[in-house]
Amino acid sequence: QVQLVESGGGLVQAGGSLRLSCGASGGTFGSYVMGWFRQAPGKEREFVAAIRWSVTYADSVKGRFTISRDIAKNTVYLQMNSLKPEDTAVYYCAAGLTSRPVGTMTGVRDFGSWGQGTQVTVSS
Repeated sequence: QVQLVESGGGLVQAGGSLRLSCGASGGTFGSYVMGWFRQAPGKEREFVAAIRWSVTYADSVKGRFTISRDIAKNTVYLQMNSLKPEDTAVYYCAAGLTSRPVGTMTGVRDFGSWGQGTQVTVSS
C-alpha cells in the first residue's frame, strides 16, 4: 500500500496562494489516481481534485486550484490561488488503485490510502 506525506500548508490572507505537495512511496505511482480532499471543522471530508492522465475538480475550486503530478518525483501538487476563508480546512492527499476514469473518483471511499493531512488557514 502506498504511503503519503503532505506538506505546504500554512496561514495565508484571502486572495493569496499556497502550494501543497504530497510525496508517495511504496507503490507504483503512475498506477494510482491521486486526489486531494479537505475537511473543515464540523464538516465531512469533501473532494477537491483528482488526477491520473486527466484531471477533475470540485465546482467550488474550479478556476482557482490546479492539481498536477511529477511521476519522476512520485509527487502530486495542489496549487491554490485566490484563496478564500471558506477554503480553510485540513487538506488530505489520497491514492486510489483503480482503472476507473478520474472523473468517477470523487468519493472518500474511492481512495484506499491517505496522508496525515496539512492545515490550510485563510484569514479574511
